[in-house]
Amino acid sequence: MAINFNLNDLQAFRAVAELNSFRKAAESLHVSQPAFSRRIEKLEEALGVRLLDRTTRRVSLTSVGRDFDRKVQQLLDDLDHTLLGIRGVAATRMGEVTIACVPSTVYYFLSQVISRYHERYPKIRVKVFDASANEVLSAVSRGEADFGLNFVGGKEPDIEFKPLLEERFVAACRRDHPLARKRRVSWTELGQYDYISVSKASGNRLLLDQALSGLPGRPQSIYETQHVTTMLGLVEAGLGVAAVPSIAMPDSDHPLLVSVPLHDPVITRKIGLIRRKGRTLSPAAQQLYAFFSEMKAKRGKPDGRRAVN
Repeated sequence: MAINFNLNDLQAFRAVAELNSFRKAAESLHVSQPAFSRRIEKLEEALGVRLLDRTTRRVSLTSVGRDFDRKVQQLLDDLDHTLLGIRGVAATRMGEVTIACVPSTVYYFLSQVISRYHERYPKIRVKVFDASANEVLSAVSRGEADFGLNFVGGKEPDIEFKPLLEERFVAACRRDHPLARKRRVSWTELGQYDYISVSKASGNRLLLDQALSGLPGRPQSIYETQHVTTMLGLVEAGLGVAAVPSIAMPDSDHPLLVSVPLHDPVITRKIGLIRRKGRTLSPAAQQLYAFFSEMKAKRGKPDGRRAVN
């Protein structure tokens, strides 16, 4: 059989198989819908089979189309593995990566790594799913995200956890608060002020509750939020103090907020990359995963962050 189709036709097929819409697929490849339809027709004519069932409302793969889609995806992934390693060609590659992360990692990790990744692969789209630790873990387990940044997952049998950073919890308060003048603060001292915490659905809350179980005078929350970032907003507004992971805090030159190390006890958590065991990442996702793996945090920082080898 003569090969009367090309790479553009295969990419068009993969786009419509993923998006279930000719219009959306055409837009993703930046071609007109008539031109996109001709690519699909050309591919079906060359193969002599129908790959897609089309109605006015929806598009779906035929049984042959589903089998062909798996083979085309593997073919394109293999091609990407080759092309992504060639610097001159890498900047022209297109694709998409979905990464799930707990919100506190966005500033410290994502802004740096994604910026570097975009410089090298400007046409690869990165989707960030920022959610609670349990939601991040679930998204990776179900395959909804290629990989994730999380502080839970190390004990899950189907999840590979690669530690990147160990950090301690710190007290967050305004610069004009009495605690801001201290070099360190005990949990009992923190409990003497209006305390803001995340809800019991948060992985951070579970970690702290377990570590502080039975501690006399432990902080009792007067306000609760769903996310650390919201909690810091309340601290900034002067509504109280909070215990937060050190990477969630803004830089030391922030005009209103300051962090103070917490002790008695010192509580830490490990941030790491999580991915589903046995799952092969796409070339684009594997490259981004490698960028995160290569990131090294500075050792001995005063806020209690250190790299994990």
